[in-house]
Amino acid sequence: MQWAASWAAPLGVRGRALPRAPSRRLSGSQDQDGLRRTPLHDFHLAHGGRLVAFAGWRLPLQYRDGHVDSHLHTRRHCSLFDVSHMLQTKILGRDRVKLMESLVVGDIAELRPNQGTLSLFTNEAGGILDDLIVTNAAEGHLYMVSNAGCRDKDLALMQDKVRELQSRGGDVGLEVVDNALLALQGPAAAQVLQAGVAGDLRKLPFMTSAVMEVFGVPGCRVTRCGYTGEDGVEISVPAARAARLAEALLANPEVRLAGLAARDSLRLEAGLCLYGSDIDEHTTPVEGGLGWTLGAVTSGCPSPCLKRNVAMGYVPPEYSQPGTPLLVEVRRRQQEAVVSKMPFVPTNYYTLK
Repeated sequence: MQWAASWAAPLGVRGRALPRAPSRRLSGSQDQDGLRRTPLHDFHLAHGGRLVAFAGWRLPLQYRDGHVDSHLHTRRHCSLFDVSHMLQTKILGRDRVKLMESLVVGDIAELRPNQGTLSLFTNEAGGILDDLIVTNAAEGHLYMVSNAGCRDKDLALMQDKVRELQSRGGDVGLEVVDNALLALQGPAAAQVLQAGVAGDLRKLPFMTSAVMEVFGVPGCRVTRCGYTGEDGVEISVPAARAARLAEALLANPEVRLAGLAARDSLRLEAGLCLYGSDIDEHTTPVEGGLGWTLGAVTSGCPSPCLKRNVAMGYVPPEYSQPGTPLLVEVRRRQQEAVVSKMPFVPTNYYTLK
């Protein structure tokens, strides 16, 4: 996520024509198939979603609008994403912070009520097991959202630590949250959502959270965050009411549905890392991993906003300065590129002025 840009190892690469110069090459519910369905599965089919397998789930890749149109609509207006595949959990009990700080990097104890932070599960060698958002819920628990592809190992990691602390008399417990999770992303997101909530969303800045009624659906946790680089929210909503809420949001003409394809290109333009591609157990939060001595491209796609190819990757320090020319190998063909600062497209998170 956004901390990737601060590591100095993950670098942006923007494709453009360059004069020849010294360069470095980079190597470039379950259905009959056993895939889980989100509470919005039938909703996606009814709205023309093209469903694909992803991280053990069946999710929409795109809708009738197509990938590029969805991407640009998100940047200019706002889009609704189903991210219910993400793992939502609660850590309960007096020792919840102690447990969390034994597993992640970051100062969880200093989080204010309803404040969240990006953090990482790490192994004993400092490698990244997963990236996640941890929120200090005012209701007296920690609320976490982590990656679907890491669900089993994340749960095992937390359950083992819970048992360890409980065996020593600790007061701690773990609960999996079965809610759906909707992400409303784009510059019009707050305006759209404000019509359905009583509180003033101007008082809910980036990485803060609150439980509220949303378009008549009670018990929703609204967190101002997202994976697109735009202003927006993620709404944890009781599963049985998810389709109703999605329809209410979609009734606003500013809102269109978007799928995995747009989500990936949006996060790449914003310089946000994807676990399993840009970061993994061989990547440390400090350096990005000492084993990347040859350099590697980890994510890449054509940028709908910039109308050129962009990618993230790792290179040795001597090739890390913005403006450094590189040769990138794409499908066995060398392409000229140049190191660029990230994000490629400026982020628009909402913060209190």
